[in-house]
Amino acid sequence: MKALSLILFVLLPVVSTGLQAGGQAQSANTRQEPGYATVGAAPCTPVGEIRFICTLVSPEDLAIVPGTEWLIASGNREGGRLHLVSVRQKTASVLFPTPKPNVRFDRKAYPICPGPLDIEKPDAFRAHGLYLKPGERAVHTLYVVHHGTRESIEVFELNAGTAPPILTWVGCAPAPPKQVFNGVVALPGGGFAATSNATDVRQYLPSTGWSLVPGSEGTAANGLEISKDGQWLYIAGWAEEKLTRLSLGRTPSQKDVVKLGFRPDNVRLSLDGSVLFAAGHTDKDGRSIVEPREQLKERSNVARIDPKTLEFRRIFEHPAIDGFVTSTTGIQIGNELWLGAQRGDRIAFLPMPK
Repeated sequence: MKALSLILFVLLPVVSTGLQAGGQAQSANTRQEPGYATVGAAPCTPVGEIRFICTLVSPEDLAIVPGTEWLIASGNREGGRLHLVSVRQKTASVLFPTPKPNVRFDRKAYPICPGPLDIEKPDAFRAHGLYLKPGERAVHTLYVVHHGTRESIEVFELNAGTAPPILTWVGCAPAPPKQVFNGVVALPGGGFAATSNATDVRQYLPSTGWSLVPGSEGTAANGLEISKDGQWLYIAGWAEEKLTRLSLGRTPSQKDVVKLGFRPDNVRLSLDGSVLFAAGHTDKDGRSIVEPREQLKERSNVARIDPKTLEFRRIFEHPAIDGFVTSTTGIQIGNELWLGAQRGDRIAFLPMPK
């Protein structure tokens, strides 16, 4: 980065590898919750080749900002935040909520949105699945599955032409009654789709509102990805250890299913769309999860999948680590594999497995 960019960045409150966060960026609720790592309790030290960015609250999902050194991490638990992560510096800073967030409500694009989020109690904010839709001139659209003061898809503009990028809230789509979302993607031609109630996928268009995506019933829907050409959805069937590829805009719809041998949480395409990565869980011994679960002992798994043939192989498998419990997202950035963790307090990164 240019010298000015570096100056702007170091003025931000950050969390970094090997350090506990200070100030605003800590965003840590340190209450002990069953099945979750206690934020800040485990040392932020490497485990073999695996290194960490620590003191984050449930960084369940990650989204790469194309053409930059940045990615965005969610925070899916009380006290969670959206964090801006520097891949190069291995540091993180809070993007949202902040004391004075940028707001520019687009009522026309989001007619059912009642207005900006209430952030008087910022620890009520919970960011689950993420999707970044690339835009022109480094101005992108970020979709966030939100649980908290309302169940919704929150929409932000991310200006990555500045250093650091600037996030502005622009709208939302509240969930229909009794719907709880998990993953989200942008749809070609406008609108977006979200996995709902761990069963199916719903789509939202400003002109028609919410509706069921045909063929998505019974997919055990959790994480969600969309092909570069917008013709296919990739649906992580967490409870059934499967991945479903579902056509969009075809009658009848085409559905292809593969069993992965672990519970896939999120699925992410490489930036060029040639590889699909699925991250998820097995029990502590690498077997299928059965009830009652030992959530803090479950193993991390990542599979590399050909999005055209659905052939796959597992490229990463690791026992639970204190503070990093069962990876929920895996993405390749350069020569590194980056991992998010719903039940942990840190992001992990390591040399890309062969």
